[in-house]
Amino acid sequence: MEMKTLEGTNGDKSIATFLSPADVKGTKTLTHEHIDRDDDQWLYLPALKRVKRIASRNKSGSFMGSEFSYEDIGNQNYQKFSYTGEAQEVDLNGVKCYKGARIPNDKNSGYTQQISWVDTTNFLIQKVEYYDRKKELLKTALFSDYRQIDGVWRVGKIEMTNHQNDKSTILIWKEDKIKMGLTDKEFNKRVLKQ
Repeated sequence: MEMKTLEGTNGDKSIATFLSPADVKGTKTLTHEHIDRDDDQWLYLPALKRVKRIASRNKSGSFMGSEFSYEDIGNQNYQKFSYTGEAQEVDLNGVKCYKGARIPNDKNSGYTQQISWVDTTNFLIQKVEYYDRKKELLKTALFSDYRQIDGVWRVGKIEMTNHQNDKSTILIWKEDKIKMGLTDKEFNKRVLKQ
């Protein structure tokens, strides 16, 4: 998968293109993230040569058959959550972390709560537990292989485990490039069909 992101003051814009396997090759997703309202997402299916809008109420659905949801691949901007209680300092596999709860502000979220572990040194997410609408543990994401590129921390690997179906999906980033001179023109619905 190739992913391009343009950071903005009111939210990022990103486009992901699947390069393999063959059955999803050429499939693209476009996301316009907004801090103050629901994100806009579209999916391009090359077999149908069609762009489909992903409704806010469907963002808890599986992203391309994986254990990630469309919601999971969106921006996790702190302003999209309400925070409960005070973060605790805890040890997570030898890493000192702040552990705290956050509640998605989006009423269409598939989650009632997320528990996050963020390292105390660089404030990088290490782990997130996702609780479903029944307030039961649904999934756990583990973040690892961080690297710094031009002073910006990037995650190298995310493993998402679904505790309700015992399946998992691993996302691995092989190469990151930043400051590529991307513009708004590269993040619209017309680009999906190219």
